[in-house]
Amino acid sequence: MYQKLIIAGNVGRDCESRFTTQGTQVASFSVAVNKKRGGTDQTTWFRVTVWEKLAEICQKYVVKGMAVLCEGEVKQSDPYQKRDGTWASSLEMTAYTVQFIGSKGDAQPATTSQQANDTSDFDDEEQIPF
Repeated sequence: MYQKLIIAGNVGRDCESRFTTQGTQVASFSVAVNKKRGGTDQTTWFRVTVWEKLAEICQKYVVKGMAVLCEGEVKQSDPYQKRDGTWASSLEMTAYTVQFIGSKGDAQPATTSQQANDTSDFDDEEQIPF
């Protein structure tokens, strides 16, 4: 069996990184996917988690407002209670690839496009994850 989820949207909050007790880096950020239906906008939120080298890259470059395309698999998500007392749920995914497809307004720092093209951290082009 196989599943694959592909989403494209805008980052809702800056990427946050942490390390497991074994020292593996894990990072997460939220992505809003907007769809127009009957003259109104509908937004679906995804919590995206990335691991290891991809977590390191996302920590450096993923900022609120930028547009990304993420590919990965769905994780189960539990409902949560919002500040106003209503219940909601979000979708969670573990991403295996994250592509930076642009920015929204000036949310992306001016130097990010230059940094994203700097591959000096990688031994050869086959190791670049995007």
